[in-house]
Amino acid sequence: MSAIFSDEWMKSFMQQWNAESELTSALADINFSSNIGYGFPDDGQPTGVLVVENGSATSAGAYNGEELNWDIRASEQQWQKWIAKPPGMMGLGTAFASGKMKFKVGDYGAMLKDPRMAGPFIKSFSVMARA
Repeated sequence: MSAIFSDEWMKSFMQQWNAESELTSALADINFSSNIGYGFPDDGQPTGVLVVENGSATSAGAYNGEELNWDIRASEQQWQKWIAKPPGMMGLGTAFASGKMKFKVGDYGAMLKDPRMAGPFIKSFSVMARA
């Protein structure tokens, strides 16, 4: 298994993302396009990046200075916990409120208030489990 958010892992995540019609369709319906960084709280930059255009992932790999719309951070232990058992809305809310999940870029509160985005965000964790 590749290290989480490594270039190889991100490419596998992209394939699993695109295989999940529940995720891609929901995001296509709202014309969701974003550069999403993933990483760890103490690092200066994210480890991996996923580029999404109209719901589908079009590229992924090691972060290489791309401009981000979202930059999501948690400890490696926390990411592994979510990959082993994908969280629900309540678990993610608790993680954010307690500081276990941080958004260096992006508005978590606004995303949660929009069920068209919140549902796919939660779904992305079960997709990570297959990467």
